[in-house]
Amino acid sequence: MSEHGVIEQQSGCLENKLFSEINIGDTASLTRTLTFEDINLFAMASGDLNPTHLDLEYASSVGMGKVSGHSLWQGALISNILGTQLPGPGTVYRRQDLEFVRPIMLGDTVTVTITVRDKKPDDHSLIFNCESVDQTGELICRGTAEVVAPLEKIIRERATLPELHINNPGAQLQRLVKMTENFDPIRMAIVHPVDRNSLMGGIEAARARLIIPVLFGPREKIEAVAKQEGIDISTYEVIDTEHSHEAAEKAVAMARSGEVDALMKGSLHTDELMGATVRTGTGIKTARRMSHVFVIDVPHYPRPILVSDAAINIDPSLQEKADIVQNSIELAHALGIDNPRVALLSAVETVNSKMRSTLEAAAICKMADRKQITGGTIDGPLAFDNAVSEEAARIKGIESPVAGRADILIAPDLEAGNMVAKQLEYMAEAQSCGIVLGARVPIALTSRADSVLSRMASCALALLLVRNRKKQIP
Repeated sequence: MSEHGVIEQQSGCLENKLFSEINIGDTASLTRTLTFEDINLFAMASGDLNPTHLDLEYASSVGMGKVSGHSLWQGALISNILGTQLPGPGTVYRRQDLEFVRPIMLGDTVTVTITVRDKKPDDHSLIFNCESVDQTGELICRGTAEVVAPLEKIIRERATLPELHINNPGAQLQRLVKMTENFDPIRMAIVHPVDRNSLMGGIEAARARLIIPVLFGPREKIEAVAKQEGIDISTYEVIDTEHSHEAAEKAVAMARSGEVDALMKGSLHTDELMGATVRTGTGIKTARRMSHVFVIDVPHYPRPILVSDAAINIDPSLQEKADIVQNSIELAHALGIDNPRVALLSAVETVNSKMRSTLEAAAICKMADRKQITGGTIDGPLAFDNAVSEEAARIKGIESPVAGRADILIAPDLEAGNMVAKQLEYMAEAQSCGIVLGARVPIALTSRADSVLSRMASCALALLLVRNRKKQIP
């Protein structure tokens, strides 16, 4: 114990303090960041399946923005200090009386401090004042705890707990949203949001300060959905249109004139929206081919993985594939990946004259050598296993800066890309968001089945792209 009564312990062993060694005013503390594993392990141990702790979509719907930790998690931290620091091993916990001032949210860093308030010699009990604050110093919990202090000295090695890892579907998507928290929102056109999911996607993104939504579509239908969901949209701009075709045309016109920074697909066919974007004279196409990129969060993969193109280009030519690669690299740069590793997928990792995908992969690698494609490290052809597994690449003797560590997977055609994305989603518990690049503004092609997190992450991608492009303008 230090001269100020603060408990100091060696990390390798546990040593208790006897009742006679403890003085009023002695303190001990513990700092811990609330993680996904903490929330889920507590739920598993307690059986508490409250959706405010486990379901991001529910937490967002009630205005919390992110899942919260169980209040008793803080009580567990107090128990940790009492049982391992002050008094330490041999302590018997009698009672606690805690007031939880506000919720603790995923990612908050909590410091719990206990201070000896009273000693009772007749039964060797101690009463502690307990307090916890978050990373900003704001109070989140206070109260008291009473224990019976040990009378015998105990010194022993700390037990080694087994390592536990719980898959956290969506962790990388949450990280994308978090990357934007200090950025100003962008104006985004929500095209034809006449059903719950498409309207709520824009509203939730607005609540998270990702976007300022501009709603395009029949006003009566939009207001009817808002009323049904109990949402006040009076503060949002609504551009009244007769039907979805007009909504797409007006949204694209505002994107062309710079009045909105991005587009999001609502309850209309993709062809309706994309048809308006590519229309000669009124669209927003550029010299580069438009392509779609999925950002996929695979729980067992150490980084987000980008897959293209799985939604727009059915059978891209060599030049179109070069544009698809460059678009994907642009998105990776916006995500903070300075030199993304790009794997050009095929069924094999050698060039075969009978397999077009291998020939085009080899040609794209040479285009990169000649600086026709820039900003990333490109290799191919690579089979899927060699692109994502260092062990598979090692066994096959593939020496490559990309093999086993790909950030971007370029599919040979839409069918292959779509299969890769959907297999990861349904067989590997992956979650995804996506964006269209190559136009004057980013375009989020959300689907009816997308979760709130997926829609918010797509808006985050658009915001990151817009911000990255503005940084490059001198």
